Amino acid sequence: MSSDHKINLFALGDPKIKTLHITWFAFFLTFVVWFNHAPLLVFMKEAFDMSSQQIKALMILNVALTIPARIVIGILVDKFGPRKVYSGLLLASTVLCLLFAFANSYEQLALMRFLMGFVGAGFVIGIRMVGEWFPHKSVGIAEGIYGGWGNFGSAAAAMTLPTLALMFGGENGWRYALASTGIIAGIYGVFYYIVARDTPKGSTYFKPKKAGGLEVTSWKDFYLYLAMNLPMYFALALLAWKLSPANLGLLTATATYSIYAVLVVLFGYQTYKIWHVNIEHLRAGVPELDRYSFKQVAILDWSYFVTFGSELAVVSMLPLFFLETFEGLSPVKAGLLASGFAFMNLVARPTGGWFSDRFGRRKSLMILIGGLALGYFVLSQITSGWWIPVAVIATMCCSFFVQAGEGAVFAVVPLIKRRMTGQIAGMAGAYGNVGAVTYLTILSFVDYSTFFLVIACSALIVFFIAMMMDEPKGQISEVLPDGTVHLIDVG
Repeated sequence: MSSDHKINLFALGDPKIKTLHITWFAFFLTFVVWFNHAPLLVFMKEAFDMSSQQIKALMILNVALTIPARIVIGILVDKFGPRKVYSGLLLASTVLCLLFAFANSYEQLALMRFLMGFVGAGFVIGIRMVGEWFPHKSVGIAEGIYGGWGNFGSAAAAMTLPTLALMFGGENGWRYALASTGIIAGIYGVFYYIVARDTPKGSTYFKPKKAGGLEVTSWKDFYLYLAMNLPMYFALALLAWKLSPANLGLLTATATYSIYAVLVVLFGYQTYKIWHVNIEHLRAGVPELDRYSFKQVAILDWSYFVTFGSELAVVSMLPLFFLETFEGLSPVKAGLLASGFAFMNLVARPTGGWFSDRFGRRKSLMILIGGLALGYFVLSQITSGWWIPVAVIATMCCSFFVQAGEGAVFAVVPLIKRRMTGQIAGMAGAYGNVGAVTYLTILSFVDYSTFFLVIACSALIVFFIAMMMDEPKGQISEVLPDGTVHLIDVG
């Protein structure tokens, strides 16, 4: 490996390595808090006498707010900097987590779970932070380490919280286990504010000229940007439909139609804000030096749709898939076999980032998404006649390409337009949740084999879309309010 692509994770005296470690751990804690309910559902079901429909509703509510939250957090991090926003999010998660842990009714529980979806947007913040600290030749592997090790928070919650609940003991042990994750997150939020810095010493933190939406640099990109916002609203409408009387029945017809109306109004308001942010400079004309192609952002969005979107969906159903496919498996064994999919994050996502640094952004993304498509095609062929170890190996090989693909996506994000890295990361991250909602909805209508085939086919489409991505090269410009132009290497 070339020295340009190496990262010495033990060089704690290096400020950028210290920043990477304290930031991935912040992300790790947000995922612990975001997914702390999953391993404790058995206790919560008993405490609130919940039906299976109510449990499904909690799972849907957990991801609902994350779609718009990632967009909002992206805007905030570009405007105020990752140090303040990460600290604020961790402190807010403490309040939400404590209210969730000590809820007295299912309605309170559901409301707090919905609001805690905002915590799932923490991922976006560190993408900007890591992008500020690492040079372009190693930013991919750095972002991969940040994403992969942080993502492990959901697995850590699953492994530790049931035991912690039993250690606390009594009928409220699960409440104390939940609360402890929020308290730790709040303490770390204070620590992060004290220790973290937005940029290396002497570097400039570039901010968007206007808040409220991405700046685009051509009318064609303006209309593509508006079109790319539509799937996020469709996904939120789909979530409302899942909770409507036609499905889980946890919303009234009036409430469902009210949500649809609110989504239409929000789309109109967002369109106005995007117009406000862009109209002046689009009419005046954007200098060639300051232009970028929004096509790059759209390609990354769809790539994250099939990578992280499929991961969230598959992690949700894989234990049940093993349980129903292979006779004689206990729920515990099925869960352990399925856990290999999530565990690959620790290695696969950094590998995808390194692959992108080493072999090129476009080529790496295409290879990994192509491998993802093939992997899901293989999973669609699994039957009860397969030898279980071979099925597990096939699952882990597929998950490698899925998570390495995620690493390759976010290796490119910081190289498009530095001052809008948070917003670009937020949009790509939101598309991951859109993918999860889409795939899980499809799963409710088809069998497991067809479900995997649908993911494989959608990944194949994105493979051809990725062919149109331009390889980041040369330099991107950032213009300060005083007119000073800074050039940043991207390839």
